[in-house]
Amino acid sequence: MREDMDYGMFTDTGNALIHGIVAGARCKGLRWPEVLEMLDTVSRIDGYGEATDTEVRECVYSALEFKTAFYC
Repeated sequence: MREDMDYGMFTDTGNALIHGIVAGARCKGLRWPEVLEMLDTVSRIDGYGEATDTEVRECVYSALEFKTAFYC
């Protein structure tokens, strides 16, 4: 896994999943609340509960270079 794909997930598979969300959000021009909802959905999948942990959210927010309010 490339170092820039580390989003704070516990596994390489989890980081790859989150990277897919980041890449898709960039392509579609999603806003932070939409991305946050996607992270919440992923966190409900068994084995990916950390998707809404602060570290993961901060990594995703930073990767997408958002400037809006972090806490919605």
